[in-house]
Amino acid sequence: MNALAAEKGISSEALMEALEDALLSAYRKQPGSAKYARVELDRDTADFRVYELLIPDDLEEELLVEHDIEEGSIDPETGEVVVLPDPELDWDKVDEHRDRIDEQDVTPSGFGRIAAMTAKQVILHRVREAERELVLDEFRDRVGELITGIVQQKDSRYTLVQLRDRVEALLPKSEQVWGESYQHNQRIKAVIKEVEASPKGPSIIVSRRDPELIRQLFALEVPEIADGLVEITDVAREPGYRAKIAVVSHADGVDPVGACVGPRGSRVRMVVSELRGEKIDIIPFNDEPARFVAKALSPARVREVLVDDENRQATVIVPDDQLALAIGREGQNARLAARLTGWRIDIRSETEFVEEEDESGDEGVEEHTGMCAAILGNGRRCPNDSLPGLRYCGLKAHQALARVSTDLVAALAPLSVEEVEALSDPTIEDDDVQDAIAAVEAEAEELEAQFAEEEAAEAAQAAEAEAEAAEAEADLAGGADAAEDEDDAAEDELDEVIVDEADAAEEAIEPVAADEEEVAETDAEVDADEATDEDERAEG
Repeated sequence: MNALAAEKGISSEALMEALEDALLSAYRKQPGSAKYARVELDRDTADFRVYELLIPDDLEEELLVEHDIEEGSIDPETGEVVVLPDPELDWDKVDEHRDRIDEQDVTPSGFGRIAAMTAKQVILHRVREAERELVLDEFRDRVGELITGIVQQKDSRYTLVQLRDRVEALLPKSEQVWGESYQHNQRIKAVIKEVEASPKGPSIIVSRRDPELIRQLFALEVPEIADGLVEITDVAREPGYRAKIAVVSHADGVDPVGACVGPRGSRVRMVVSELRGEKIDIIPFNDEPARFVAKALSPARVREVLVDDENRQATVIVPDDQLALAIGREGQNARLAARLTGWRIDIRSETEFVEEEDESGDEGVEEHTGMCAAILGNGRRCPNDSLPGLRYCGLKAHQALARVSTDLVAALAPLSVEEVEALSDPTIEDDDVQDAIAAVEAEAEELEAQFAEEEAAEAAQAAEAEAEAAEAEADLAGGADAAEDEDDAAEDELDEVIVDEADAAEEAIEPVAADEEEVAETDAEVDADEATDEDERAEG
């Protein structure tokens, strides 16, 4: 029994209880067996005794197991007539009334062939049930884990995947990726989606469409994720086509995107290979919704993001040439970005947005959108929403601009962190921070002068470029005229040559014509002489 318990992974006590049930079933097959009995098995010697339970008549009905369906009724599921099994005792109730129940030893001297076969079947049945229970307990706690299996067979409904010896899982058609084909003996990875008990054993459902598959594959390939240094916060996926993941680092000096990509893209390439070429965009997570939404729309470039915190809606303004890329094929890029961020995203081109602003008659984007008025170092406006009733967002450096006449964040460069915090504190009077205000105003004047010089230099360069272009165009036009004159001169020269050659040909033809006339005259003279001679011969 101990060897069988070790081989099947079942406790020896469970096997002993199964053997007791098998012996009791075998005893009940004996002629003249007691109506109620129990088997007691010695755990050390394996000797057993059968005891008949002598239950009083007034207690018998109380100790029986109750059934919800009466005998002779129709089973609503099968439609068959219900036949109740032999009456069984509720052993919990028997233990409660043990003092009123007598026992007598009725151990048989041996069992017949039918009784032995019954005992064998009961033991095998209990062993199979114990194995199924072990598998169910093991995989019930592993829902969401990544598993590797071997494809055994497939049909139009599902694919059967073997996880290990005598443990199989189902990959339904609804959990398969469109376009993937699974061959016999092929090794595939999937995540456990659902584990349930069924009459034929535990039903393990695995999936290759679940977004958790990408999370687990990256955890397998990226040590920083397995160690908790990098975390995948969100996953948005359209299986077989494209996926976006948001990553964040919990350790200083660890780049979450670089860790997931790996050296020369080796790590992300392994994940893409397992997903059969599905494209993956890795997005750095950001607490600021505007920045997060802008990054989520990559690879498109975003010009500006206007957020509505109350309705969790973001209006994204992109350059005209980036509109199609931001939306994606059939809206795929925008759809994945919305799932990843949890925000409703409305994408507009710059031209469309400006036209709508002109039609609405608004004076500026600031009043229309409530955006922060601060100008960042890159020349763009802060993408955050301004606080209610204020021109700036909640950042202290931006709040400090409320005391000065400029919106340039770079004008705060001369101040220390303490001075910036003092400027942003509305409880401090202007007189107490007058020096800081003056320093910011002076820095703003220098920056504006610098910007004016840069604009003038750019204008001068543009003018110079226009002049060079005009000069080049004039040179090109002059060259075209000269070429036309040369072509005309060449044509005139060719005409003169043709005329000269014609005259020369005529002059050459005139002597030939004169010679031909002389020859004709000579021939006429000869003919006349010959005629004269003939006449003389005739007369003679």
